[in-house]
Amino acid sequence: MAIRTRPDELAAPLDLLLTSATRPFFSRMMPDATWSRLGAKLAKRPGVVTDRAGALTRELGEIVAGRSQRAPARADKRFADPAWQQNPVLHRVMQAYLAAAEAAEGIVADAGLDWRDAEKMQFVVDNVVEGLAPSNNPLISPLGWKALIDTGGLSAVRGAKAFARDMLSQPRVPAMVEPDAFAVGETVAVTKGAVVARTSMFELIQYAPQTAKVRTIPLLLIPPVINKYYVMDIAPGRSMIEYFVQQGQQVFVVSWRNPQARHRDWGFDAYGAAIIEALDAVQTITGTDSTHLFATCSGGILAAMTAAHLADIGEADRIAGLALAVTVLDETRAGFAAAAMSERAAQAAIRASDKKGYLDGRAMAEMFAWLRPTDLVWRYVVNNYVQGRKPAAFDVLFWNADTTRMTAALHRDMVLMGLRNALVEPGAVSMLGTAVDLAQVTNDAYVVGGVADHISPWQATYRSARLLGSKDNRYVLSTSGHIAALVNPPGNPKASYRAGPVDVDDPGQWLDSAQQSPGSWWPDYVSWLGERSGAEIDAPKTLGGDGFPPLGPAPGSYVMDK
Repeated sequence: MAIRTRPDELAAPLDLLLTSATRPFFSRMMPDATWSRLGAKLAKRPGVVTDRAGALTRELGEIVAGRSQRAPARADKRFADPAWQQNPVLHRVMQAYLAAAEAAEGIVADAGLDWRDAEKMQFVVDNVVEGLAPSNNPLISPLGWKALIDTGGLSAVRGAKAFARDMLSQPRVPAMVEPDAFAVGETVAVTKGAVVARTSMFELIQYAPQTAKVRTIPLLLIPPVINKYYVMDIAPGRSMIEYFVQQGQQVFVVSWRNPQARHRDWGFDAYGAAIIEALDAVQTITGTDSTHLFATCSGGILAAMTAAHLADIGEADRIAGLALAVTVLDETRAGFAAAAMSERAAQAAIRASDKKGYLDGRAMAEMFAWLRPTDLVWRYVVNNYVQGRKPAAFDVLFWNADTTRMTAALHRDMVLMGLRNALVEPGAVSMLGTAVDLAQVTNDAYVVGGVADHISPWQATYRSARLLGSKDNRYVLSTSGHIAALVNPPGNPKASYRAGPVDVDDPGQWLDSAQQSPGSWWPDYVSWLGERSGAEIDAPKTLGGDGFPPLGPAPGSYVMDK
């Protein structure tokens, strides 16, 4: 399964809230104990540095003489302009950069650091190497000079204005989309429905049926707690909610309130109680005893913990099936997020959010952008500042920029749980007064990961699926990243997925044996749902029910809060 990276494969939500989001970007790059350990490792292996330096010196000589065959990778679009190949000076500059970048990355790899230090240093090297790319330099960028000539100098003025605008407020990274590129309720989040319940924490939206018959057992979607819910209803033809409704499913979604400082005490228990309150409303409206849950990222953590609580109190049957998408429950070596965690960093992050009463989603968005600097930072530096152009309108990027806050209590709970990897150990964390044991969650489970996910590594999501106690546990691996794994409508000829039972410990072994299928996993999930959603009944003529009258049209009011 080939790994592909795309600019839409990003997200601001994260299962394990990075402690680094509360620190300035440059402080994460400065020397610390990791740098010291790198130096000590290299000191014990002097040949590593000598060999790398010697190889680089020899290749630089070949580059100057015009004999080097060094070329960018086929997928590297930074040097796509013909000038990088045809201009002898630019060609040599590009080759020298590529050679130096390989040497820098090789030295870190050769040092033999443990996985935590390796992840941290890879983050530093990625950002330094990508930042020094000659394609980012306005003095030599062919794209910049062409724009300057084509616009009579206006591109430089526009670029300077865009830079000033972006740096004056968080997130201090180039804008990936203009703030007015889309309108919630008009061009995104447009599937027809109504708000049928509103509490201090969430609005519950019920969607209008689009088929004459619907499945008896409804589906409740639980979105992440940072960013708005409408990644699940992103645009017509690409909306997960629209697709599920068109397949005859009764669909509801929780739209979380964007909390303020006064909501600082909403933690695990408050959000777990909210999920149960939403379940109560859905089951009252539909007249059923059970409901399917589909939860994503941090929403998946909350949903899994709530399912464990229901199992503990003897109400497991209220959940007909549990689907978790790009959700990490087992933080063992879960990429840079887990590597960056330490008790000291965790406590500092908790103090920072406690002081404000919340964690600002814009700080998280900035952190996530630097996890993928080429795609999420420097390509927009070139486009917005060097070329003076507006970024292309893209709905997922608009959603990603529409961040929300996270309450101080929930941030604290998430960070401490991630630091201690508490969901792996039964009883190490609680929900609504009961000890969380994910092995008690025996509801049929459907778990989705993305092979190119840089936020929730697919191996971690697979290990997370192994924690659940279901005997009918299906794991699906999409050929996408974090958000593209969700916004994955049928019709993409390049899409595919692997699927199979979670029956081996090693994710790599599972990958080798899992069956590969072309297209989107959405139809596979709808088929899985259909087997567990009861008989078809006449679609309801009206939305809402006793005690839950429609309060207004979808997408509701909470999604509009800034």
